Amino acid sequence: MSHHPDSTRLNKAISDSGYCSRRQADTLIEQGRVTLNGASVSLGDRAMPNDEIKVDGKLLTENTNLVYIALNKPVGITCTTDQRVEGNVVDFIGHKERIFHVGRLDKPSEGLLLMTNDGDIVNKILRAGNKHEKEYIVKVDRPITKDFILKMSNGVPLAELETTTKPCEVAQLSRFVFRIILIQGLNRQIRRMCEYFGHEVLELKRTRIMNIDLGDLPLGEWRDLTETELKDLQASVSASDNSSYVEKVEKRATTGKRRRGRNNNEVK
Repeated sequence: MSHHPDSTRLNKAISDSGYCSRRQADTLIEQGRVTLNGASVSLGDRAMPNDEIKVDGKLLTENTNLVYIALNKPVGITCTTDQRVEGNVVDFIGHKERIFHVGRLDKPSEGLLLMTNDGDIVNKILRAGNKHEKEYIVKVDRPITKDFILKMSNGVPLAELETTTKPCEVAQLSRFVFRIILIQGLNRQIRRMCEYFGHEVLELKRTRIMNIDLGDLPLGEWRDLTETELKDLQASVSASDNSSYVEKVEKRATTGKRRRGRNNNEVK
């Protein structure tokens, strides 16, 4: 199936405008809330640069006022942009810009959550997800042993997810509390890892995402990222260049043609 070279997938066009992430755009399309030049659309549809895209009847415009926020999420707030959900994070922050969360933090967990209206950076962070550290402080219901710390750090089989967690850094902080640094983000990963060893998580707090620290940000408060934080964040995700080398090669093979003029300086 050939596409017009200037067209982009509708979910990418929506996410590039800073409205929401690509995954959330797919949900909006599935819910029938998106129109293209007045017509209804389906997943996988493409848009041209001058097409009129509307979400809930409102025109999508290029986003110039980019916002990057660190929130100290309290327990009980849900990471969703669906404002029909009580206690959703968007209403909780109440920002004038339409922002969405980067990754998730379970409802019973608290701590650092990044929020932005920059769809591009969200896609980059999520795509490079397995290279980026996230640090948590965890309190469990039973005393921690050296054996528990060792086994947690070596990888834990999670039968319900049909996988074993990647080795990670774990350190005991007190009798019931440990710190863990993950480069994965499996569903309820830390809770499941602890359950495997018969420990129940009583408190779970994320204190760091990559180069961004929660610091002394009070619970329930948010702040804008500093210039340095944003620069470092952009630098660390730009290395991932939005897709892996393998994806690029596969893409070239499927499109059958390379973009002209891009690689003519490779061989001199």
